[in-house]
Amino acid sequence: MRQESIAEGVTLYLGDCREILPTLSQVDAVVTDPPYGIAYKRGTGGKGKHNVRNIDASEGDTEPFDPSPFLGFNDVILWGGNHYAARLPHGRWLAWDKLAGMAAFDSFSDVEFAWQKGRGKDRIFSHLWKGICKDSEKGGKGRWHPTQKPIELMRWCIDLLPTARTIVDPFMGSGTTGIAAVKLGRKFIGIEIEPKYFDIACRRIQAALDAPDMFVERPKPAEQLAFAAT
Repeated sequence: MRQESIAEGVTLYLGDCREILPTLSQVDAVVTDPPYGIAYKRGTGGKGKHNVRNIDASEGDTEPFDPSPFLGFNDVILWGGNHYAARLPHGRWLAWDKLAGMAAFDSFSDVEFAWQKGRGKDRIFSHLWKGICKDSEKGGKGRWHPTQKPIELMRWCIDLLPTARTIVDPFMGSGTTGIAAVKLGRKFIGIEIEPKYFDIACRRIQAALDAPDMFVERPKPAEQLAFAAT
């Protein structure tokens, strides 16, 4: 396991969230886009078989997703919840309209769904993000992860949790949830099992801290503790 304390209240872990999450003391909300098994399909006789998809098997996307370890937290938002809805309790649904009024033009889904813990109104967020057609993050590399979400989408999710001060993303990927959290002045804990994406997340979140939004309190730099010789 590797740990990076980027700023006060911003800690990233390289490792397995199933091992790290139980060791965390203060977590208010889980906001994440888990690997929910869309590269896995049920074969005949109840045996699973892998479907061909351009994603590393080591990313955990080849097995059905079990949401139960994350449901005990006070606030929870899990993207892709419609793919494992049978394993979720009653909650509210969040819909991301990826076309934002544009006519459909490809074979991919025009909307994605997240499950949010608790009862309440279902919500829709419209934000164009289809291929090269984007309403945000147009410059630079832009695409860091196969299932990357827009920063604005994750900001919207966190805004739905006004009392959650510490956000954890157990499947951090390239760090988009972390960027949204620090831009909103929240504390953030990110966990990622793939070293290449962990390093990308560290760089992206650090860049967000170096260029914070106006009127948002910036997390303090992480303190270096000095120990006196005995």
